[in-house]
Amino acid sequence: MVVLLKFCELFCTTQLRMLRILDPFTLLSRSCHFESKPGFNSWGPTSPLRPKITKNNVAIFWDLDNKPPNSFPPYNTAVKLKAAMASFGVVRYMVAYANHHAFTHVPQVVREQRKERKILNQLENRGVIKTVEPYLCRVCGRNFYSNEKFVNHFKQIHEREQIKRLNQIESARGKMRVKLVAKYSMKMEKYKNAARDILTPKVGYGLADELKQAGFWVRTVSNKSQAADVALKNHMVDMMDRRRVECMVLVSDDSDFVDVLKEAKLRCLKTVVVGDVNDGALKRVADAGFSWSEILMGKAKKQAESVVGKWKDHDILKRLEWTYNPEVEKKVYDLEDEVVEETQNVDFEGIVSGVVDGNIQEDNKAWWELDSDGDVSSQSLKRLEWRYNPEVKNNVCSFEDEVAEETENGDFEGIVSGVDEDYMQKEDSITWSDLGSNVDAVSSQSSG
Repeated sequence: MVVLLKFCELFCTTQLRMLRILDPFTLLSRSCHFESKPGFNSWGPTSPLRPKITKNNVAIFWDLDNKPPNSFPPYNTAVKLKAAMASFGVVRYMVAYANHHAFTHVPQVVREQRKERKILNQLENRGVIKTVEPYLCRVCGRNFYSNEKFVNHFKQIHEREQIKRLNQIESARGKMRVKLVAKYSMKMEKYKNAARDILTPKVGYGLADELKQAGFWVRTVSNKSQAADVALKNHMVDMMDRRRVECMVLVSDDSDFVDVLKEAKLRCLKTVVVGDVNDGALKRVADAGFSWSEILMGKAKKQAESVVGKWKDHDILKRLEWTYNPEVEKKVYDLEDEVVEETQNVDFEGIVSGVVDGNIQEDNKAWWELDSDGDVSSQSLKRLEWRYNPEVKNNVCSFEDEVAEETENGDFEGIVSGVDEDYMQKEDSITWSDLGSNVDAVSSQSSG
């Protein structure tokens, strides 16, 4: 039993070595990591190709003059807006337009929050109020029981460090600049996240910086009336002309954008509107509409799936339905008219009578004047034809006399053998016509 096990083990090892020698690709595949592609399998049956799922390119256009995030933090609003619109496809472009007043303006909600913060700071400094949980610095991890001390710590230490990092990166060039950016990227990101809740912006409430950090391309226009609307319309039309997007998202309640949305629908683009007016002109024209509360609460992301399903069903029905094309219909009607005119001009009775008369004229010919089907029929008629040959007739007559004499003597065997020999000699020369002539001669002699 042990010998048998050792033999099996030896046999398996030899087989594996042979496979490795014959199949070098296995060693290559172990040393190199190949990505498995659908429909590619070199060692087994080919798997069916997976259909490529093409997602729509989505562009978000934000009219900050008409719809700024006054009652919500700008960064959180922008992030949730992007996450909700990602349900319609891949968000490729995010653009925001506003004039200088939109960035310098401080909403009433933010003003009230700042007043409350000042009053709390005064009470903490007097010792009237004590915080239950300390203020945590998210950069260094230190705890403070007074908000003013916490803000001073952040400004004196972390803000100065941030300024030094930015100066080093700006002064560096080439590879050194790239190395410094890679070195300070984590620290700079941590500082920005912490400064958003601690430091008070010098101008406005940090709308432009917050949107840029969320990934929006923020554009400032002149302070003229409708300047942001005109710039936003031109940008939307330019994107439609270049065919870079399949779904357009407009964040506005301004009815001046109705014409642009109608143009987008004529070009078979999907349109989505985000605004607080429920029965606004934009939402009546667009394919789908959401409010700020639905986007911040996450309801828009759930409703987007049903909207995408309706779009797919609509596309399938649109492919199946009949569409009127005047040019194609005109060509079809012209062709039918030409066919009708040609059939009216054709004399069917003359054609039929001519065909019948021709057949009758051909059938009136005699049987010997009919065209033969081929060489075979003519040869058969020639063979059946009778010819008179005097030499053959004399030979037949002499042969008949000999047969008569031998029959009288009774030598039947000689008669048969003679007939066979003569027949074999004369087989090639005798024809059906000769035999017929001989038979006639015999019959005439017998009658005589």
